[in-house]
Amino acid sequence: MTFDELGLAPEVLKAVAETGYTEPTPIQAQAIPHVLAGRDVLGIAQTGTGKTASFTLPMIDKLSRGRARARMPRSLILEPTRELAAQVAENFETYGKYNKLSMALLIGGVSFGDQEKKLDRGVDVLIATPGRLLDHCGRGKVLLTGVQILVIDEADRMLDMGFIPDIEEICKKLPFTRQTLFFSATMPPEIQRLTDTFLHNPERIEVARASSTGATIKQVLIKTTRDGKRDLLQKIIEDENVKNAIIFCNRKRDVSVLERALSKSGLSAGAIHGDLDQATRTRTLDGFRKGTIRLLVASDVAARGLDIPDVSHVFNFDVPTHAEDYVHRIGRTGRAGKSGTAYTLATREDGKYLAAIEKLIGNPIPDGESKLPKAEVAVEAVEAPEAETEGRQEPKRGRSRRGGRGRSAAKEEAVDAVTEAPAEKPVEKAEKPAEKTEAPRRHEAPKRDERSNRRGSERGHDRDDERVVGLGDHVPAFILRAVKLPKKTKDTDDEFEAESEDA
Repeated sequence: MTFDELGLAPEVLKAVAETGYTEPTPIQAQAIPHVLAGRDVLGIAQTGTGKTASFTLPMIDKLSRGRARARMPRSLILEPTRELAAQVAENFETYGKYNKLSMALLIGGVSFGDQEKKLDRGVDVLIATPGRLLDHCGRGKVLLTGVQILVIDEADRMLDMGFIPDIEEICKKLPFTRQTLFFSATMPPEIQRLTDTFLHNPERIEVARASSTGATIKQVLIKTTRDGKRDLLQKIIEDENVKNAIIFCNRKRDVSVLERALSKSGLSAGAIHGDLDQATRTRTLDGFRKGTIRLLVASDVAARGLDIPDVSHVFNFDVPTHAEDYVHRIGRTGRAGKSGTAYTLATREDGKYLAAIEKLIGNPIPDGESKLPKAEVAVEAVEAPEAETEGRQEPKRGRSRRGGRGRSAAKEEAVDAVTEAPAEKPVEKAEKPAEKTEAPRRHEAPKRDERSNRRGSERGHDRDDERVVGLGDHVPAFILRAVKLPKKTKDTDDEFEAESEDA
């Protein structure tokens, strides 16, 4: 099948031909006719299958007939990240260059004034992230009552980022008689609920198993230690002469730290994560696309939908905590029929995350330890401490949060010591000198009984027999002072508390 058979307008076909594409991907071939027919579409496909063109091409065709009005866009495309929104905008500029369609991009990190000027002139296509769109709606700068086509792209990523309430609020502002195109790589229950709410008798298109990985991607698992990750990463980059790579970290802070470390080692590296301003993120991505930046260290903001051609390697410096993110991360390589390699550096603590990933993709990640002897040493270093400590338990250290047992704990021990002593001779124990080689002290620290240990455990402070740190080498005398009690008493503890308060 060719694009000529899909029913697209000549202007769109001409723009597609100039990009070099001749045959549509499976999801494009199935989705485009239904979109042109005005049907709602539910598209499920793995990353890198051409989902963007499956809705941009028919939208350009349909919107070419009509005229935009000020502040009332005719179509709306919601994207989870700024980079994805900017990429969709580039697709519209490429495929719609022979159609006179206006477009506005509403994303964070860009001046409100420039965006409002475009909205005031009227736009046919509005591409936005949910947060910035709601900001404009709150300012009264955009009305969504004229939207004819709604596209929700990367819906499962929207769910992960907490945008579902925003999407529900946006949909309340849209007309009921709209066409909705819904695309997602996975279908968790919450996403299924959204499709049941927003779509009307949709055409379901599923061209690949949502959890499948690309057949052109070589996957390698390397086991190492937390401290050995960075050296192992640099060794692989040098040994394999990596052309370019995206290196994923779980936390934004780790992205910046790793990027600085790679740059200090003489490697060309750049960083991208959600806390960077938009100009820096755009400049870094452009540098990576053009080849001036060899290594792109990124958070999951770069894991979804970004079409960066000819990426030779992907490194999971941190194992993703969500199994679906693994599929999206490694999908940045091996695109458009080209081969790629995805390394995952795992520590012993990542066991449960690896198990979830392998369950999702349906097969274990091939182990690459035999090809990297240093990694095997690292694995042994991880497992050795466990073998040494087997059958032996480390003593628990009892400390209060302020570094010692605290006044109340010592007071309880003093109470227990007094209640143990006979009432007739309350002072003999205190007068007896300590049997130690050092000089006798005036008062010997009282022993603890089971009740004292039980009270300490209930407070979360299990104690051992070590020297008290928080109060120095001895407990203050006023706490351990022996107290004469009445000979016939029934409530020793209460009277001791009363005398202590008076003192």
